[in-house]
Amino acid sequence: MWTHVIWTASRIFGALRQLRTIRRSVPADTFQELVVSLVLSRLHYGNATLAGLEWLITELQAVMSVGARLIFNVDRREDITPLLHQLHQLRVPQRITFELATLMFQCVNGTAPG
Repeated sequence: MWTHVIWTASRIFGALRQLRTIRRSVPADTFQELVVSLVLSRLHYGNATLAGLEWLITELQAVMSVGARLIFNVDRREDITPLLHQLHQLRVPQRITFELATLMFQCVNGTAPG
């Protein structure tokens, strides 16, 4: 699990570095869509398997915070929670809980994947 999280975080940080170079070249709403679709979607892929592993989740939360700070161009000392609310994103632990609750709801109602 540790290698998966480190590999995912390093790939996302690389994508964020590349996106940072085009921030001034594209409109703000387009840049926001790029970061959310290219970076945060990778972050959420398969993270429900990390439920209960807080020491791994902090690495992924750092990636999410950097992505939100890049979108809004804010300082590192600023609280990231209001920015995540503006992006309609949950913090990583809450996102994992949401994904598990959604999966359990689908299992109970018979609509879960096979």
